[in-house]
Amino acid sequence: METEHAGTRRTNWTFLTNHARVLVAIARDPGVRLRDLATLCDLTERTVQTIVTDLQAGGYLTRVRDGRRNRYEIAPGARFRHPAEADREIAGLLAYLATPMPLPEVPTLPGFDMTTGEPAAPSGASGPSGTSGPSVTPGPSGA
Repeated sequence: METEHAGTRRTNWTFLTNHARVLVAIARDPGVRLRDLATLCDLTERTVQTIVTDLQAGGYLTRVRDGRRNRYEIAPGARFRHPAEADREIAGLLAYLATPMPLPEVPTLPGFDMTTGEPAAPSGASGPSGTSGPSVTPGPSGA
């Protein structure tokens, strides 16, 4: 099935805008430097500076001096700008995206040691000393 836009498909779009990406990065680390934001978001430092200025002007965050550095505070109750979502606060999205993703569970394979990447020692083998069989712990004397 062909679409009316066949041949003009764009493949470089993303779900989050650069503004959203910068705001999420600030939510993760309110003391982040603009230089580090630029690296994290794959943007130029000047672009990040412009985005932060836009977010401040839009009431999404405020800049607070902390010694020689800046800290950013995200405005509580800030809402999305688009009319379709204007009744929703951005806090839920930021909480979801700013929370670190849990590490995936590593599957275990029988007969394979996942920590070393080597085949597991056969049951009954004790390891590098070359002895095999179960280890025996002497019991108390006179028993």
